[in-house]
Amino acid sequence: MNVSVVVPAFNEERGLAASLRAIRAGMTTLEDRGWWSELIVCDNNSTDCTAAVAREHGAAVVFEPINQISRARNAGAGRARGDWLVFVDADSHPSRALFAEMAGVIEEGRCLAGGSTVRLDQSDPLSSLVVAGWNAVSRIMHWAAGSFIFCEAHVFRELGGFSLELYAAEEIELFRRLKRVALQRRRTIAILHRHPLETSARKARLYTAREAFGFLLKTVVLGGRPLRNPADCYQWYDGRR
Repeated sequence: MNVSVVVPAFNEERGLAASLRAIRAGMTTLEDRGWWSELIVCDNNSTDCTAAVAREHGAAVVFEPINQISRARNAGAGRARGDWLVFVDADSHPSRALFAEMAGVIEEGRCLAGGSTVRLDQSDPLSSLVVAGWNAVSRIMHWAAGSFIFCEAHVFRELGGFSLELYAAEEIELFRRLKRVALQRRRTIAILHRHPLETSARKARLYTAREAFGFLLKTVVLGGRPLRNPADCYQWYDGRR
């Protein structure tokens, strides 16, 4: 089995090294199975030393000049040679146990794509409540958080990858399409939960609850149109770290 791990990164020099170390440690569980793997970082038009940090940690680096998460993930996938693609956000720290669980699900042969529940590296009562709510929705709806996604590469390419029309929630839109393919082909979508992905709580620190819920309300009221406007999705693109 060949696996490509893709990390989209925009101005992530401060935390990228720790993330790549965690990913590298997780990838050893693939090597223990005799699998081949590679690590790819997509530098999404960073203005800092993101690309240099990635190279220092042995990752192949591709460049995407247009600042959009979908484009960065697709650019990394375009370089990938694996039978399976694993997308991990640059502020996340997947454990060896999570990688091993993912590999076990892939090895069973029925899974077409999947993800993981998440936990924050720091949390307050409100953030914990939001994350618990998302994890419940994720498991019920079989929607993966964008911070950890795995998918058969040929299916990902058949579907055209992540939507270039969206600047946020692109992972949900992708999994809606993946679920239809899984149903047609009698395959499954797996949301792993035994070893939740640790991911950064920085959005909770950098943006107010009013900003977060304001964006959510605006998105609902306007039928999702703000997801197509990078100015509305500034919490993902303004570069605050």
